Amino acid sequence: MVTFEYLKPRSLDEAISLMESYGEDAIYVAGATDVMVKIRERKIAPKYLVSLRHIEGLDTIRMDGEGVLCIGGRVTHRQLELSDMILKTYPIIHDAVRNIGSVQVRNVATIGGNVVNAVPSADGAVPLLTLDAVAEVRGAKGGRRIPLRDFFIGPGMTLLEHGEIVTEFEVPSHPARTGSCYIKHTRREAMELPLLGVAAILSLEGESRRCEKVRLGLGVAAPTPIRAFGAESVLEGAELVEENILKAADTAAKEARVRDSVRGEAWYRREMVSVLVTRAIHTCVARAEEHA
Repeated sequence: MVTFEYLKPRSLDEAISLMESYGEDAIYVAGATDVMVKIRERKIAPKYLVSLRHIEGLDTIRMDGEGVLCIGGRVTHRQLELSDMILKTYPIIHDAVRNIGSVQVRNVATIGGNVVNAVPSADGAVPLLTLDAVAEVRGAKGGRRIPLRDFFIGPGMTLLEHGEIVTEFEVPSHPARTGSCYIKHTRREAMELPLLGVAAILSLEGESRRCEKVRLGLGVAAPTPIRAFGAESVLEGAELVEENILKAADTAAKEARVRDSVRGEAWYRREMVSVLVTRAIHTCVARAEEHA
């Protein structure tokens, strides 16, 4: 039987101090939905669980005066799902979190945990990567900022040092005529990890259908969530006609580093990257035009 001590610090400084004291024997938990599975499967055996649930200020969603969205690391998927501000301004996030697990899971699982877990199939991580989000991090050495495009270094691996906490994600503002979406591709309409995840955010130039700015993110298409930079360069500054959209989708498929697995073969995933990127771009354009 696996046993551990559950610690409940009341401040960031106390939590960080506990991690400094117990070192590799301790691990942070918030919702603990992933951690408890790993403990039950005996993949990890921490002696101390340092809970972040009682630390104030980590569970807020706000937008500052300059339109920068700030999401606390302990914000749950359910909070994001039920936020009218998220639904209206960042539907890409709403699309992703509303299909993570069950309502019971979303009530406790956090966006910070989803990102820090760093699995290729993390539905919450791909939209934030696509939105150029920056992680605010605190640890024993102080605070620092890590762009999510640099955050993931391998499956289950990030730039975080032991004892560091992601306190908040900052998402920059975007122009008025902007549309975004996330498409989760699964084998069935039920609780399931994605075979692929495609995120997109696109801004239209003035009153035209020319692409001013675009970001494309892919999940389960590489060892970590990735951006499709080549596909983005195809679309930026281009007219959003079918020829250019299909070219961008084909480029994204070539950028994907897919592999065979028990849930899907590489050739199928690559084909579906092209299909889903095309679909995502059309959805973004339609949503952008709604804000005209």
